[in-house]
Amino acid sequence: MKNDKAFNDTFLKACRGEKAAHVPVWYMRQAGRSQPEYRALKEKYGLFEITHQPELCAYVTRLPVEQYDVDAAILYKDIMTPLPGIGVDVEIKNGIGPVIDQPITSLADVEKLGELDPQEHIPYVLETIRLLTEEQLNVPLIGFTGAPFTLASYMIEGGPSKNYNKTKAFMYSQPAAWDLLMKKLGKMAAVYVKAQIRAGAKAIQVFDSWVGALNAGDYCRYIKPTMDVLFKELKKEDVPLIMFGVGASHLATEWHDLDLDVVGLDWRMSVQEARDKGLTKTLQGNLDPSILLAPWEVIEERTKAILDQGMQTDRFIFNLGHGIFPEVSPDTLKKLTAFVHEYSASKKSSLIT
Repeated sequence: MKNDKAFNDTFLKACRGEKAAHVPVWYMRQAGRSQPEYRALKEKYGLFEITHQPELCAYVTRLPVEQYDVDAAILYKDIMTPLPGIGVDVEIKNGIGPVIDQPITSLADVEKLGELDPQEHIPYVLETIRLLTEEQLNVPLIGFTGAPFTLASYMIEGGPSKNYNKTKAFMYSQPAAWDLLMKKLGKMAAVYVKAQIRAGAKAIQVFDSWVGALNAGDYCRYIKPTMDVLFKELKKEDVPLIMFGVGASHLATEWHDLDLDVVGLDWRMSVQEARDKGLTKTLQGNLDPSILLAPWEVIEERTKAILDQGMQTDRFIFNLGHGIFPEVSPDTLKKLTAFVHEYSASKKSSLIT
């Protein structure tokens, strides 16, 4: 059934630095583990099973929009989704995460990687996006991709890692293989994202979840050239582009140099600190998700502080500094969304009058 609500473009306006009635808000991992409806689904289906069923995946994606009144939806899927299409066998194991039984160890392994054909390899993702954008959403849908470094870390480590020693060792000791891997993953990400946009995604977030494991010098040498090519290619699609990573505040100025629209901040760097460092693009963030488990008075106090800093310009989107924990109450998220809307609208109104 078609959604008859007027389209809410507040998020898109903030991405572009345009004035809006309130600060837009959405949450990373807003669709998923903290929702009882999702937990009920997970008793029947695995993550890949949900994402391979467009109607079910669309339902999970739109749940937080309906429950929390957020200003954007983010497509429910895993960053590993495109990897099987290029020949990487991935399994999602409960309590562990993505596991790859045959990690990359050599140039020959990299050379064997294929190319992504979205229509052939991920038609279910494109169909989910079409369902959401054509019939069910009154807010922009954010598509996403994992960034080359983060994807490479899983492919080399064989799964999640605490220190990324194998990934760094590969990067330092096999530069030709590393460069080729970055180029292949960068191309895959571009193809993947373009397909999402053409299916109906209105914005894209690139998750470089684990790139904070690198210092700025290594990032500039081994990663940034690929990211520069990726964002220049995606910029042609004329949708807002967001960059986000965890523990990567020291890379925020490097991201700001890329051809993107929004720099996502985790909780380690305040909005004011980012502005003081010269970041003039739209900022997104950055309440510590742990605070969502604190008393409401603490949540409100911390949220006000972030909003007061962010609202010094129109280039601000409220979000968390990482994803929602399973223990967070949906009622807390609904209350927080309403507070962000009401507080920012009243502040904007007082500035106008």
